[in-house]
Amino acid sequence: MRFRIRRPADPPAPPSPEEPEPAPAEQDVEPEAAEPPLSAHEIELIRASVTVVEPLAADMTVYFYAILFARHPEVRPLFPPGMDAQRGRLLRALLRIVDMVDDPENLVRFCGHLGRDHRKFGTLRDHFPAVGACLLDSLARYAGPAWTPDIAAAWTKAYGVVADVMIGAAEEDARTRPAVWPATLVHRVPRGSGIAEVTVRPEVPYAYAAGQYVSVETPWHPRQWRSYSPAHAPREDGTLTFHVRAVPGGTVSTALVHRAVPGDMVRLGAPMGDMVLDAAVHNDLLCVAGGTGLAPIRALVEEVARRGGRHQVNLFLGARTGAELYGVDDMLRMAQRHHWLTVRGAVSDEYIPGIRRSLPQVLAEYGPWYHHDVFLSGPAPMVTSARQTLTLTGTAPDRIHHDPFDVSALATT
Repeated sequence: MRFRIRRPADPPAPPSPEEPEPAPAEQDVEPEAAEPPLSAHEIELIRASVTVVEPLAADMTVYFYAILFARHPEVRPLFPPGMDAQRGRLLRALLRIVDMVDDPENLVRFCGHLGRDHRKFGTLRDHFPAVGACLLDSLARYAGPAWTPDIAAAWTKAYGVVADVMIGAAEEDARTRPAVWPATLVHRVPRGSGIAEVTVRPEVPYAYAAGQYVSVETPWHPRQWRSYSPAHAPREDGTLTFHVRAVPGGTVSTALVHRAVPGDMVRLGAPMGDMVLDAAVHNDLLCVAGGTGLAPIRALVEEVARRGGRHQVNLFLGARTGAELYGVDDMLRMAQRHHWLTVRGAVSDEYIPGIRRSLPQVLAEYGPWYHHDVFLSGPAPMVTSARQTLTLTGTAPDRIHHDPFDVSALATT
């Protein structure tokens, strides 16, 4: 199976003289499949085998890492000391790949993201055969008699496709930017309720687009990475500010909120995510945020302002109580400055005149939204319920944008 590299699209037309040109982010280069990578029969075999092993998936991932580290002890230093979260990530990635196995375009895009992101771990081309052999041995063990030569061949081919895309994306990425960016923490401002605004300054320029997210590693928990979205569009001084909520068991978030001080060094992974303004095809935008999920939405609002306010933005902030309406005052001040921005709240568990109701109810009342591009960020249940409400009322699924559910804005980390 051969792959070619899809080059970035032609650049957009230059801005008008009265509009400053926004600073471009690094463009990801996606490997593109020259032909559908798997046949319909091979896809059927893979999905049938997943149905067999899925009830045993947790045990299978434990077994996978056990044999990987036993056979290839040189890869153990690439992983964090505690493996519980890592096993979950492997399982989610595997299931997502299987889910997209009949969607070559999105499969290639997802695996390209994985390849670029794995550079920060020190992953090398030579590691992929070892991982593939251990993965197939794990699947065979837990599939039992259901594992046939045809299924083994289908999985071998599928893993080869995934590995080729990841390797190609990583090697292309390495030609233009580093794997990690050392950064100095310059400000940490407590905001109450276990939230802090953490500002860092990378040692070398860090290009990203408003709405993307950034993985962060602290010196106190090496090889443990958690993702946070900058709460602003790119700045001239190059600093990045994250809104971080400390949660029970969240080692990275707790360290950033309660332990970090100016002068501490952290490391940043490459910017990730497709929840960017350039993904919009409509002039009208619907933005929905909950908790610190407001950070990427606020960045998108700033980006609209930088581009001259060419979009009408309807922003809904959801929370259980009024006290949890994080950042509402800041957004209301922005709405006073920008006529194209409208801000509304939705509080589900507390009576507040004018805004009592759940977020899906409020979205349904003010909709429909099928002429809007939609950007969602917040707790995973909120994003899921909002997405369901919007699709039921006519919004096309491909016009609804949100980050993966294992990103910190959408998960407890």
